[in-house]
Amino acid sequence: MTNPAEELLDIVDEHDRVIGTALRGEVYRRGLTHRCVFILVRDPVGRIFVHRRTDTKLFAPGAYDMFVGGVVGSGESYAEAAVREAEEELGVHGIVPRPLFKFLFEQDRLSWWCDMYEAEWDGPVSPQESEVAWHAWLTPAELADRLGRDTFVADGVEAYRRYLALRSA
Repeated sequence: MTNPAEELLDIVDEHDRVIGTALRGEVYRRGLTHRCVFILVRDPVGRIFVHRRTDTKLFAPGAYDMFVGGVVGSGESYAEAAVREAEEELGVHGIVPRPLFKFLFEQDRLSWWCDMYEAEWDGPVSPQESEVAWHAWLTPAELADRLGRDTFVADGVEAYRRYLALRSA
């Protein structure tokens, strides 16, 4: 689909049960709760794939993110969306995301369920130009430094905070 605003999404309630569908543009305009996937991708030495979103993105244009991912299409499972999104954004095939946890992200009038995954990738990447303006593999320390000085997507920051808490538990 060429226009992301026309993608059909499932609308869900506070318990992540599907209660309807709407186009992504309408979901964002009306602040309807929907579903997203986040995949933290590491290379074999533990560096994290970090990227800057293109300025044409509907949500958080130009912001940095330490996750690849995106919205879950209508009728699509979280697991299917995780593979699709990771492969599309990284320009790879055969990635195997491992599920971690799920949480409801809420900010202002927006909310979405975030299903979190982690994956390792040891080959080259060819990021999707319509999604990724810049990318690099950063160590956790380099990412922490960037978090202190660059603008990152709020949902990604919250997801990464929860991810670090899970790893330290």
